[in-house]
Amino acid sequence: MLKKLALLPLLASAALHAAPLSDAATSTASYARKTYQKQVVDSLASMVSFNTVADPKVPFEQNPQHIGFKKFLKDEADRLGFDYRDDGYIVVIGYGNSEDRVGVVTHGDVQPVDPSKWKQSPFKLDRTSEPGLLLGRGTEDDKGPIATALYAMKAIKDRKVALKKRIELYVYMAEESDWAPLEAWLKTHTPPQVNITLDAEYPVVTAEKGWGLIAVSMPPDAPRAAAPAANASTPQLASFTGGFFASQIPEDARAEIDNATPELEREIRLRAMKQKGMSYQYSWDGKRLLVTGKGYAAHSSKPWEGVNAIAMLADALAVRSWSGTQAGAIADFTAEMVGTGLYGERFGKIAYRDGFMGQMTVAPTTLKMDADKNLVLGINLRRPRGKSHDQLDQEIKSAFEEWKQKRGVAATVSTTIGEPWVQDKAPQVPTLMAVFNHYSGIVDAAPIAIGGGTNSRLFPSAVSFGPTMPGKVYTGHSEHEYITEKQLLLNLEMYTAVLVELAR
Repeated sequence: MLKKLALLPLLASAALHAAPLSDAATSTASYARKTYQKQVVDSLASMVSFNTVADPKVPFEQNPQHIGFKKFLKDEADRLGFDYRDDGYIVVIGYGNSEDRVGVVTHGDVQPVDPSKWKQSPFKLDRTSEPGLLLGRGTEDDKGPIATALYAMKAIKDRKVALKKRIELYVYMAEESDWAPLEAWLKTHTPPQVNITLDAEYPVVTAEKGWGLIAVSMPPDAPRAAAPAANASTPQLASFTGGFFASQIPEDARAEIDNATPELEREIRLRAMKQKGMSYQYSWDGKRLLVTGKGYAAHSSKPWEGVNAIAMLADALAVRSWSGTQAGAIADFTAEMVGTGLYGERFGKIAYRDGFMGQMTVAPTTLKMDADKNLVLGINLRRPRGKSHDQLDQEIKSAFEEWKQKRGVAATVSTTIGEPWVQDKAPQVPTLMAVFNHYSGIVDAAPIAIGGGTNSRLFPSAVSFGPTMPGKVYTGHSEHEYITEKQLLLNLEMYTAVLVELAR
């Protein structure tokens, strides 16, 4: 898990000396849990039923799943007694009339999903396959938080808590795919003065790494004449593919080897047996050996929570050098420059760490053929502060060019390097810490940094607050996404108490 490598001293001190929670906060939170246990689960079930994955073939405003999801939110808002505004990609559900506002920032879109990997449909809330777990795409990221925020607001309304500030729930519909519509919207709309994002972990997230991508492209003729001459009996890596999308640690990878031999299979098997968490299948079609590897999917900001099938299969294949094909060149590059580590230790001088934000993570996530028949390896970076954009970019390209020249391969590389973000002046942090300490019983908790990126960085004085507890695996982006019913209801209590304290 993310380590609290250092504290933000002022925030930590403020959190330890925060005032106890008010009776209004604790009593309203207790009421929310006792009154709305069934309703919050039912609301989540309805939201999960909408497949709100971005579809590149269907414009957002015409996508029936997104339209249906927003209609459900409108109906919920009307039924619960809240005002509702639909600004296209952004839905705002509000309670109260003050010009002083508290914002709750969430998102209604979800990541792609492979239905074949689920016991039931990922777009049906599954309460039976694993008792105690609420399984479904979006349960943790980010429809569970929407449901709990709605019923936290409903409990506050029911109890007629005297508020000095208006509460606004923001549901953005493209957080997982495109931030541009939200950035444009914020240029013409004034957001609340204080905001919390329900899209990460507890206790409070005050720093996020920058999202990055290294794309290594091998054209069909990538291997040059420098490669050893092949003959009819030389094993050749005919194909190597894997992964699903850029922000998921890949669970699947596959390689096909022409002119393979039983001895080569034995060598690969022996090397693969040393790996932890991987399983392999081997099959033959004449002299072609098919090797299929299965790891474990996870959010790419936490590569240690998954088992990377692309990296592991490249390592298993590293019983020899695979010269002569684009798949072979990519396999060699992955094994030699990335390996099975998590932090880019083999990739020239790119590895580094920050005392609070931790190490940069480096994880291959996709390996696919593009429209021009280039085999493209996508490597996801999560970058802390500590190096400039230009320095990291130069180090990546320098290491790649050195490998390229050594191997005699006509490959190319491109980079996208996002900026890390730190919010160390949010006035609501002591209140959030007080609520977390009260309900979790963890008295030494302190603000943390994460590898993921949320919309916190777009809203004034925003920090993330849940929904995942410290030390627990974050299942969003995986093929086994869930939230426990116990955690969902604990979140309902904490969100209710926080909104009472911030808006009173």
